[in-house]
Amino acid sequence: MLKLAVLPTNERVNALTHLYRGELARMTAYRLRLDTTTNWALGTTAAMITFALSHTELPHSIFGLAVVLNVMFLWLEATRFRTYLGIRQRVRLLEEGFFAPILGGREQEGWELVLAESLDDFKLPISQAQAMSVRLRRMYCWLIASVYLGWYVKLTRQGEVLDAAALGPVPGFVVVPLALIPLVGFVVLTFRYNVVEEG
Repeated sequence: MLKLAVLPTNERVNALTHLYRGELARMTAYRLRLDTTTNWALGTTAAMITFALSHTELPHSIFGLAVVLNVMFLWLEATRFRTYLGIRQRVRLLEEGFFAPILGGREQEGWELVLAESLDDFKLPISQAQAMSVRLRRMYCWLIASVYLGWYVKLTRQGEVLDAAALGPVPGFVVVPLALIPLVGFVVLTFRYNVVEEG
């Protein structure tokens, strides 16, 4: 078995340089995946709000579909964000442990072992709930709030809010509190975790 520690210096530098380039490319790809999911969520939300408000014959329950789609996008984006952070940690290990000392920076003790463990057994640095909290703070809380605002505007256009909120036999005074439960959950999750991110 080939060990990095016994490689000649030039081969070791070459191996770490290629690893850095590969991890940097993976990090960039996941950053683009995050942007893509964000664009899907923005476009879908804007289209659904516009469509629902411009067609008076549509039921207000269409805003529930917009919330469900945003939750799906949030889940997907949080999953991608967790992987992005894991890859980013590897890139930072290489920058701080390998490149910084070459350029006159301070030595980092034990970075090679941490990097080897990460390569051997890749663990995501934060939980799904923590990632969702970060993405909610970054953008999704505003998207979901805009959906609820659009829902409120739709109801006010149809008359008294509680009367207009009725869905079939279910009265509005039942529908409104039930619809607000997810919003309360999003607000709590938004501020539940404080994930420290490096610059």
